[in-house]
Amino acid sequence: MVATGTGKSGPKNLTTFERKSDLELLITRSFDGPARIVFDAWTRPELLRRWWAPCSLGVSLIECDADVRVGGAFSGMYREVTPHSRLVYTSIFEPMRAAGEAIVTATLSEHAGKTRLELHSLYPSKAALDGAVGAGMEHGARETMDQLETLVASLR
Repeated sequence: MVATGTGKSGPKNLTTFERKSDLELLITRSFDGPARIVFDAWTRPELLRRWWAPCSLGVSLIECDADVRVGGAFSGMYREVTPHSRLVYTSIFEPMRAAGEAIVTATLSEHAGKTRLELHSLYPSKAALDGAVGAGMEHGARETMDQLETLVASLR
């Protein structure tokens, strides 16, 4: 998996994908904005609706609830919540619900007004990670990260 960006009119930050093991995937992206805004975009339903679903697929997030606290639910369950710096939650790749939940650790680090996001996903099996990647998860994740970049820019 490799880093990609888009042309001159598209996002200027790259999303990278690195398979760390048979069960682990690391996605990284930087955003031109403070960690507070990126964290809010991940945790406030009215902001999640604006970037979470890949627009090119004609999908939109119509309803979104997020009980952002340890044990709180959304499409998974929050295991750790440290405002503006870290979220740990369970997640299901919808096209492959039967494969089980991945544990996602989202770490935000801010330097000079720019925020680096690292998403470390631990899948329940090699087949689950292979299936998610094979089903187009990478394309959808890139697109949603581009959408998140646009949102962060509009909130600065």
